[in-house]
Amino acid sequence: MKVIASSLRKGNIVDIDGKLYVVLNAESFHPGKGTPTTQVDMRRISDGVKTAQRYKTTEQVERAHVEDREHQYLYQDGDGFHFMNMENYDQVALPADIVGDQAAYLAPEMKVKIALHEDVAVSIELPQKTTLEVMETEPSVKGQTASSSYKPATLSNGVRTMVPSFVGPGTRIVVMIADGSYVERAKD
Repeated sequence: MKVIASSLRKGNIVDIDGKLYVVLNAESFHPGKGTPTTQVDMRRISDGVKTAQRYKTTEQVERAHVEDREHQYLYQDGDGFHFMNMENYDQVALPADIVGDQAAYLAPEMKVKIALHEDVAVSIELPQKTTLEVMETEPSVKGQTASSSYKPATLSNGVRTMVPSFVGPGTRIVVMIADGSYVERAKD
């Protein structure tokens, strides 16, 4: 199905010259003068080669027909990351290059969406946010206000992020999976 380039989003699958690409990043530019363009960073699914393409925002791009299915994360081993289809209990193993940087945020029993093209997994979408525990942080400096000062912290999955000064070790926090940024203290 044809769509305009400016409607492409991260995780979309596009068909260019018979090859499938997953969109890693899509950004539209609207200069004061000239034609608005959309810069699309993509990875070819067949061999993992990354490429960047610039389109006019109204240019038509062929979007591949993919089916999103909900899966549950089970475990990781030498074959990759294993997921179970929630409808028929079939198991799917995804290689590490499809999961990418998001692997650090995978937790047992986490619900994810896996995009399938002709029954082959081509991309994975994790929830927007997840709850993690702060393992260690630097001590707060007296006199800093909580509204503007952030300090580095290491989370239970090993990722480092910046947290407000009132957050200490053992605190459970909500983080955005896309960039690992602090959202709020967990309510549980």
